Amino acid sequence: MTDKKRYSDEELQEFKALVLEKLNKAKKDYEALRATLAHTDGNDIQDTSPTFKVLEEGASVLSREETGKLAQRQQKFIQHLEAALIRIENKTYGVCRETGKLISKERLRAVPHATLSIDAKRNQ
Repeated sequence: MTDKKRYSDEELQEFKALVLEKLNKAKKDYEALRATLAHTDGNDIQDTSPTFKVLEEGASVLSREETGKLAQRQQKFIQHLEAALIRIENKTYGVCRETGKLISKERLRAVPHATLSIDAKRNQ
């Protein structure tokens, strides 16, 4: 690879499409998690007898905690993808923040919000 300082506009548009696709999916997943937390999906123990409610309450609390953590992780992922879109618009997308060199296309396709090259990540 030549020592390019940034990706071309065509390459950036390709990455933008990838990031937007992942962002849309991430937002749908986040909304599904929020719906689960808000009990809007209708799959709950609210209408079962009191005996079953007591037995399942502990599992329900644990499940809600796990769902909450998943929602937080998903929200953070969305923020990283939105930041990647900003870097695309600024034409700084794909540039390693440690080395200043281009991050490989393969890495960006796998982790489109990456800000570090493989070498920089290993050195951390």
